[in-house]
Amino acid sequence: MRYHLEFADLWPYWPQFLAGAVTTIEFTFVATVLGLVLGIVGAIARRSGTAWVRVAAGGYVELVRNTPFLIQIFFLYFGLASAGLRLPVFAAAVLAMVINVGAYTTEIVRAGIEAVHPSQIEAAEALGLSTFQIYRDIILRPALERVYPSLTSQFTLMMLQSSITSQISAEELTGAANVIQSITFRSMEAYLVVGLLYLLLTLLLKSGFWALGQVLFPRRRRLGTAL
Repeated sequence: MRYHLEFADLWPYWPQFLAGAVTTIEFTFVATVLGLVLGIVGAIARRSGTAWVRVAAGGYVELVRNTPFLIQIFFLYFGLASAGLRLPVFAAAVLAMVINVGAYTTEIVRAGIEAVHPSQIEAAEALGLSTFQIYRDIILRPALERVYPSLTSQFTLMMLQSSITSQISAEELTGAANVIQSITFRSMEAYLVVGLLYLLLTLLLKSGFWALGQVLFPRRRRLGTAL
């Protein structure tokens, strides 16, 4: 049995592929920003002096990291709808991505915070800095600098993981490919194109994080280790 690739059949659908790529970028941008914020808050909560805060943050991390992302997004979209709270597809997809990546980011940021030498924190306390000032000026910046490569890898994986949102009919890249192949019956070609587009988006995302690292962490730039 011989199969001949016919990419010309997909050319009329390039606007759908482009729209899917734009949606994937939107998902990734929102989830990266909000996921980083959630991860920082979660990391601080895991170091809290209040027991129930530590337990709650730890429970969130373990729950998310030990359940499939597909189940999480089904729960937010279908589960909540059955309880009377129906979220739009975009909101459910982004919320699931934020919650998921936030748990992994929590542990990454916590590792960076714990790498800050206690003497630096003690010196800041001796100077009378508030807890907020200590976290802002002494802890978070060097912590994020240390774990920046891990964060960029996690957010890149999250972008690829966004393909799962097609299961709730999100119109991102994989969702677009599903629709196009059902019309053209060119599954091989459709998914090859989407695979190449994901590769391109990954390279662009990594380049963007590299450039951002150059700006945010000049010490890494001087050492030649921005990523």
